[in-house]
Amino acid sequence: MSRPRVVIVGAGFAGYRAARTLARVTRGRALITLLNPTDYFLYLPLLPQVAAGLLEPRRVTVSLPGTLRGVRLLLGEAHGVDLDGCTVHFTDPEGGSGVVGFERLVLAVGSVNKLLPIPGVARHAHGFRGLAEALYLRDHVTRQVELATTADDPAVRAARCTFVVVGAGYTGTEVAAQMQLLTDSLARRHHAARPRWILLDTAPRVLPELDERLSRTADRVLRARGVDVRTGTSVKEATRDGVLLTDGEFVESRTLVWCVGVRPDPLVEVVGQPLERGRLIVDPYLQVPGNADVFACGDAAAVPDLQHPGEFTPMTAQHAWRQGRVAGENVAASLGLGRRRRAYRHRDLGFAVDLGGVRAAANPLGIPLSGLPAGAVTRGYHLAALPGNRVRVAADWLLDAVLPRQAVQLGLVRSGAVPLDTEAAHRPAPQQPPEGDS
Repeated sequence: MSRPRVVIVGAGFAGYRAARTLARVTRGRALITLLNPTDYFLYLPLLPQVAAGLLEPRRVTVSLPGTLRGVRLLLGEAHGVDLDGCTVHFTDPEGGSGVVGFERLVLAVGSVNKLLPIPGVARHAHGFRGLAEALYLRDHVTRQVELATTADDPAVRAARCTFVVVGAGYTGTEVAAQMQLLTDSLARRHHAARPRWILLDTAPRVLPELDERLSRTADRVLRARGVDVRTGTSVKEATRDGVLLTDGEFVESRTLVWCVGVRPDPLVEVVGQPLERGRLIVDPYLQVPGNADVFACGDAAAVPDLQHPGEFTPMTAQHAWRQGRVAGENVAASLGLGRRRRAYRHRDLGFAVDLGGVRAAANPLGIPLSGLPAGAVTRGYHLAALPGNRVRVAADWLLDAVLPRQAVQLGLVRSGAVPLDTEAAHRPAPQQPPEGDS
C-alpha cells in the first residue's frame, strides 16, 4: 500500500513546525515533502543580533535535513498551485522547473516586505527579512562609519553617520537598539563623532502592537541611548542623499532601513481562493473552505481568532509556530494517522524584546519586566524556542560578554542582491561595480 503524499510549502515557523509535528505523528506512514528555497529554517527573532555582529550567521539557521527526520527536502521556490490537479509548480535554485504532486497540501509560505508607494523607497531603502539583508546591513553600517572618518566635509561625515529606521514595531525597534550599540562601538574605535539613529513610525508609540508597558520600557531605553524616536512621523520621499520626512524635515543620510511590516507571500494570490487582506482564508481547523485536502497556516493564512470572535490572529512568529503544530496534527488526522482534529486556540504567553546589552522588555505571563531580569527572560525564551544551535548561541553570547566584537566588512552581499522590491528579488541582480565610496 502506497503512503499518502503530503507537501508542505515553506519552512518558516509554521512550515517547519508542521513538518516536524507531522513526521512525529505519522512515524513514516506518510511521504512528507518540504518545499523550500533554502536547506535551513531561519530563526528570525535573532536576526538583529546577526546584523550587530553579536551572533554568527549560522547560529540562527537550523538544518532542515539534520533536524527533520522522515521529511524529504525539495529545494525550490513555489510559483504555482493547481488545486484541481493536486500539484505544486516550483523553480529550483539553478533555474529549472519542477512539479510535485500531493494528496494533502500545507501552505506555509510566510510573508515578504511590505512596500508602500513612497517615491524612492524601493530604490534607496533595504528591508530586513533574511540573512543576506542582515549581512548587508552590517557591512554597510560599518563602511559608513569608516568612510566618515576620512571624509573632509563635515556634512558628509554627519550624513554617513546618520541612520534612519522606518517602523518601530518588533523588528525595527530591535534593529535600532542593536545597531546603535554597534555603531557607538565603531565610532569609539575610529575616534569618530557619535552616530545618530532615528526611529520613525506613524503610530503614537513604539511597539504599537504590544502592551503599553513594553512600549514605555523600550522607548525609555532607546531615548536614554540617544536614539531619536519620532512617533507620528514617516518618510515622504527617499533619495540617494537622505530622506524627506512627513513633517517636512530633510534628513541627510546614506542609510534607510525599511521595517514597516510585512504582507503575505504573493503565492497565495495565485491559489485562486478567497483572501482576507492578502491572506488565505481558513477555518479554525486551518483548512481552506471547500478544499478538504488543503491547509494553510502562519502569515499566509487568515486564521479565525476564537478568543476574539470576528477577528483573525495577527501575523506573528508565536502564532505561526503554534499553528504549525495544529496543522501537522490535523493533516495526520485527515489521513487517519493521528488523533481527532482540533481547532486552533491560543493563549497569550507574553512577548520579549531584546534591546541589546543586558536591556530588554518582557511580559512573560503578563508580568512586566525590564532591565536585567527582562534580559535573562528574553534570552532564556530564545534558547527554549530555538529548534537547534542552543549551545552555539549561548557560547556566542558568553564570548560577546568578555571579548570585543569583530567589526569588519566581509563584502559577501552587495546592495543589488537585497532589493526591497519583492518582485525584483525574483529577477537576476544586475552586475554592479564595487560600491567604493557610494
